[in-house]
Amino acid sequence: MPPRNKPKRFIGLDIHKHFFVATGIDKDQDVVFGPQRVPNEKMESWIKKNLTKEDSLILEMTTNAYEVHDILVGKVHSVTVAHPPHVTLIARAQVKTDKKDSLILAQLHAAGLIPGVWIPPKEVRSLRALVAQRAKMVSLRSIARCRLHAVLHRHQILKPEGMNLFAEEAVDWWCSLSLEPIELINIQSDLDTLTFADRQVKRLEEQLGIIAVEEERLPYLVHIPGISLINGMSILGAIGDIKRFPSAKKLVGYAGLGARVNQSGTRYRTGRITKTGRKDLRYAMVEAANSAARTHPRWKEELKRLEPRLGRMKAIVAIARKLLVAVWNILYYEQVDRFASPKRVAAALHLLANRVKVRNLSEKSAAQYVRNQLDRLGIGQDLTHIPWGSKRVKMPISTLSISSTD
Repeated sequence: MPPRNKPKRFIGLDIHKHFFVATGIDKDQDVVFGPQRVPNEKMESWIKKNLTKEDSLILEMTTNAYEVHDILVGKVHSVTVAHPPHVTLIARAQVKTDKKDSLILAQLHAAGLIPGVWIPPKEVRSLRALVAQRAKMVSLRSIARCRLHAVLHRHQILKPEGMNLFAEEAVDWWCSLSLEPIELINIQSDLDTLTFADRQVKRLEEQLGIIAVEEERLPYLVHIPGISLINGMSILGAIGDIKRFPSAKKLVGYAGLGARVNQSGTRYRTGRITKTGRKDLRYAMVEAANSAARTHPRWKEELKRLEPRLGRMKAIVAIARKLLVAVWNILYYEQVDRFASPKRVAAALHLLANRVKVRNLSEKSAAQYVRNQLDRLGIGQDLTHIPWGSKRVKMPISTLSISSTD
């Protein structure tokens, strides 16, 4: 709970890689502190010497903004982290210096004109960092594959039938191509990059799996069509605490999936999506929409209805927005997707259990994990087997069925 007393000084911090500049004003907008330029390594001693519980600080979101926030919390009245686009006066200034930036930050903060961003707890930051690192490795892998494909196209080389170009056994084939020495060196470099990226992706996904087993919200997401382990963890990392979004509309806006609006007088126009929210959440929902539109009857029908009028890409974005509304309702109220099929949900959960190797992590079978999660969701009490490829996996008896017979 924030302190009840009002702050006496409003201090803006303009943070850089090696130093920060601090300027403070009072409630009458008069400069009463600084500007001071301080090396980052002396921040803690500077705080003890210069700041009090009557100081309210503001800083822009930067690479180390969360760390600075953590250092300041508890030592001053309050700490606000500003989203850079909200500080438009700094960007528009004709004379822009570190001293002026910190002063404008303090002035806007004292006037209450800058809303603060949500500061995620450390576990959410760690999850976001893990998902982001995996995305970088996947991108690195894709770039290496594209360069190798480009070599084949450039020299009109056909791969042997049935060969996986990026499997370990294909390395000798790549190195045996009749090409210039420099090109062969580049190919070997890309193959090494591919090996490195594959190893990193596997390592990061194993860690995501360990976190996923303990994540109680993940089964609620995985039972939604189109959402898998990686996608679900990306969504959870981007959203954080669902209770901070009072409505589905707020979450849609946070993802940048809401439509642009231009209203003046009697004119009211809507345009393309804003794309001003979290990019990772938006990408995850579009990926889920593509998957759902390919595999789930309800969303296949929705794509068939929307595509003639909107085109495929806009139709997929519309489905992504609908899925995100479903995500909000399911997480906020901990309810089941109304289009969920128990068999499909069980198959999705079984795939999740096998992917994260739940038997090794929690000493329970995949089937028992699925049964526990279905009971949490309150569905599939009568389900006795899970369709699993050409096989059928036997399910343990539901505790809901047992309690209903007592």
